[in-house]
Amino acid sequence: MIDARTHAWLRPLVAIFVGAAFFLPLYLMLVNVFKPGDEILPSPASLPLPPTLENISGVFAREDNLFTFGLINSIAVTALSITILTVLSAMLGHYLARSTRLFSKLLLVVLLCGLMIPIPVILSPMTSVLKAFDLMATLQGLVLVNVGYYVPFGVLLFMGFVKSVPRELEEAAELDGASKIRVFWQVVFPLLRPASASVLIFLGVWIWNDFLTPLIVLGPDSGTTVTVGVYRAIGQYESDFGDLFAFMFLATLPILIFYLALQKNFVKGLTGGAVKG
Repeated sequence: MIDARTHAWLRPLVAIFVGAAFFLPLYLMLVNVFKPGDEILPSPASLPLPPTLENISGVFAREDNLFTFGLINSIAVTALSITILTVLSAMLGHYLARSTRLFSKLLLVVLLCGLMIPIPVILSPMTSVLKAFDLMATLQGLVLVNVGYYVPFGVLLFMGFVKSVPRELEEAAELDGASKIRVFWQVVFPLLRPASASVLIFLGVWIWNDFLTPLIVLGPDSGTTVTVGVYRAIGQYESDFGDLFAFMFLATLPILIFYLALQKNFVKGLTGGAVKG
């Protein structure tokens, strides 16, 4: 049986090991971004002495503008997807949290089933539906796929948080003559800011980092995203590793800035629905 003294040194040791496992890929990316391409393979873990910005400038100097087009597409798809998802998830989560009808319970079961299905399983029927509506190889089609697949997660997170909002606030507003829509937007939704931040961060990171869905939906001739751009930056017979590391570094910056901007409400949004008010 392990005593308390063993835990005293075991937990820090495990924490250091886990932290090192997560930090190592970040370290390799950061040092190789500022290192000449011909020095990466011989010594990938060495410090960049002296550092250089040639890799980053080389990404922006590409003739195919792979990063620029990918960045614009990723920002457009991610921004539209998470905005629509937040609105729909909040409204549907509020309805399911307050409703006691049988239809609401059946709809919740359907949403739970949607969370269990990995997206590669539905790629084939998904592309068939998009082709039927002429949405294949379009950004609109990719946004619709993201909304349809990720809305169950947003709904479940908002449901837990809505249950912590006192029902008396809504009843008081309804007594004053406010409609249900007005009650939701002016009373309930402002109280859901922490949950909204959590949904925006989670889904924003997932959609931004998604590789398979944009590769299949957009196709090779209809633009790209930053994640697909990293894949296309790798040549069949040769690859500039300095350019590749710089591409990955630049592709990570926007979503990292987005997370830092919303992190204040992130933890609160995750724990706010744990206790019903």
